Amino acid sequence: MRLTVLGTGSAMPVPDRVQAGYLLDDGDRSLLVDCGSGVLQRLADTDTGYEGVSTVLLTHHHLDHVAALLPLMKARWLAGHDHLEVVGPDGTKSLVHGLLDVHEYLDGRLDLSLREVSPSRSFSVAGFDVAARETRHSMPCLAYRFSPPSGGTDPTAGPLTLSGDSEAFGGLANFADGSDVLVHDCSFPDGIDVSNHPTPTSLGESLSDADVGTLLLSHLYPQTGGQESGMTESVRAAGFDGEVRVASDGVQVRIPSNMSE
Repeated sequence: MRLTVLGTGSAMPVPDRVQAGYLLDDGDRSLLVDCGSGVLQRLADTDTGYEGVSTVLLTHHHLDHVAALLPLMKARWLAGHDHLEVVGPDGTKSLVHGLLDVHEYLDGRLDLSLREVSPSRSFSVAGFDVAARETRHSMPCLAYRFSPPSGGTDPTAGPLTLSGDSEAFGGLANFADGSDVLVHDCSFPDGIDVSNHPTPTSLGESLSDADVGTLLLSHLYPQTGGQESGMTESVRAAGFDGEVRVASDGVQVRIPSNMSE
């Protein structure tokens, strides 16, 4: 399984970080997780492209995670790909219908499939086995744990976890325990009073007992610029003993192998 980090930015993008987006692929299967502004340009620079993405899984409905959803629909329609599945937490159907109400000319252009999921049961999406866990954010949000397509792998033992947006807390750390790779929101450096997102020290403290191979810090606000080295050191100093890296747009992770740029 390969993860391509498309967008590591936030609601306040900077030139080298577009908004949230992650591409998973395993052979001929591809899945886009979140679709913030700028993600289509990043997708266009991958072998998969937006033409190869027929399923989108949303963590939640904040604008920096869904802003490019309609542009993706239009791009696929213009490219002659007539299907798109959108999966996400409660309210995903209403979100998409509301967007299409505003842009009526896109309604009916695609064979559009909408599905809502919850933490109460595991599910399959684009062939990946997925478990979900509610996070602590300013609106309902789900973290996801992924196993490669296998026809039976327990997703609670999956090698990749994406936190979505969330404060750091023990329940989410337990959810990620045993992951080869955890991509976690780390929006601000230490010293900033913030809720709904973690700082490096709070994140490291929450993960101090978790068995995670590599932690990628993502969803970075402009305030983190120039603070990257200190942020990774703060995570380690707070008790996390795995590898820590600040994610960058375009980084690829072959799971369970090492990272490549």
